[in-house]
Amino acid sequence: MTSDAGRRPPERLTAAAARRIALAAQGFATPRPAGRIDTRHVRKVIGTLGLLQLDSVNVFCRSHYLPVFSRLGPYPRDLLDRMAAHLTGPVIAGRGVGSRRRELIEYWAHEASLLPLEMHPLLRWRMDRVDSSAWGGVIRLGRDNPGLVDEVLQLVTAEGPIRAAQTGVERPARQPGEMWNWHAGKTALEYLFFAGQVSAACRVNFERLYDLTQRVLPADVLAAPTPAEPDAQRELVRIAARALGVATEPDLGDYFRLPRAASKARVAELAAAGELLPVTVDGWSAPAYLWPAARRPRQVRARALLSPFDSLIWFRERTERIFGFRYRIEIYTPAAKRVHGYYVLPFLLGESLVARVDLKTDRQAGRLRVQAAFAEPGADRAHVAAELAAELRLTAAWLGLDGVVVAPRGDLAAELAAAMAGGPVLTAALGDGRSAAAGEGPAGIAAVTLPGPA
Repeated sequence: MTSDAGRRPPERLTAAAARRIALAAQGFATPRPAGRIDTRHVRKVIGTLGLLQLDSVNVFCRSHYLPVFSRLGPYPRDLLDRMAAHLTGPVIAGRGVGSRRRELIEYWAHEASLLPLEMHPLLRWRMDRVDSSAWGGVIRLGRDNPGLVDEVLQLVTAEGPIRAAQTGVERPARQPGEMWNWHAGKTALEYLFFAGQVSAACRVNFERLYDLTQRVLPADVLAAPTPAEPDAQRELVRIAARALGVATEPDLGDYFRLPRAASKARVAELAAAGELLPVTVDGWSAPAYLWPAARRPRQVRARALLSPFDSLIWFRERTERIFGFRYRIEIYTPAAKRVHGYYVLPFLLGESLVARVDLKTDRQAGRLRVQAAFAEPGADRAHVAAELAAELRLTAAWLGLDGVVVAPRGDLAAELAAAMAGGPVLTAALGDGRSAAAGEGPAGIAAVTLPGPA
């Protein structure tokens, strides 16, 4: 069915209006709660975004916790742990470990992700494509060693939930340039995971434990009908469009990593049906689509540190187009070649990305370390530093740390150190046997103790 919307001239949006729509769709036009935060708040954030991307890097904080914090402020992380069946203690023997109160599942949605249970049927088409859509090592093992895959499935059936080490396969020596050093047993589990035959029963200290999907998911989810592939993909595009507000076709397809041809077809179908409204955006070279119910705030007053894997910025082309902010992850860049640092978080203030900071949690010392701080061109550094200092104090307290330490690297470091020094000041070693208060000496390091409870 063709909608009249396809025959009307596309609406024209200013770049600023599109940016505000995008921020609102991602939950940044809503003030953080003033009172106690509970599961309902976390559930609403996940409903707004559609999913949370997982990542194993823990130098600052596990990535999936951060988008919720960015939108809600300090919240009990165990709320999300319980929803996702992430545990910190030993696993109790028995079937269905971690399934109680489960609201989220893990799967390859936008990379490895946490997503609501009810989205499982929408991704079954991807599970059916394991032999073509998984990555090279997983595809090769499934093709070349199906016997091992069968043996591992039998092991999970008999003993699940299991760790990868329980497959009994030795880990090979790491090869130069390898991102993951998986043994064949782990790869077989990942083949089964991609295929939907096993699922993440829980995580213990972030290590995934695998069990049969029928022992992990609730009966009603397992019994839900499997939509046809085009129908499932259209629904995924709808979820993406609602979460993005205004977007190009590649933006929409990237949200759930749809194949390019499928993304183009599904977006065109939804536009023809009037479910996506074609628009033009000043400064955007590609056609764009507006979610009809998208909020259009006149102003956005956000303040947040963003995970590198936050859905607001995970598609770097979109980030640069909307915010004029070029962002690249430098985790796998040799230290000497990094521009901004190892684990760099953009800082959102108002409607703009105004700075970036390289953060590290020093758990032994109880400090949040700002390894480097950089302002964006044209930013009001004094204002940015003051707001960033406040957000860093809030972040450190949320992580249970006692203070924030600012190292003298980056063009915002001095202003940030001065802003941090507005609170009680510790002394910081300068590296030559001396010590100084915040802002003193050539090192310019600020170490600020967070105030305790009143």
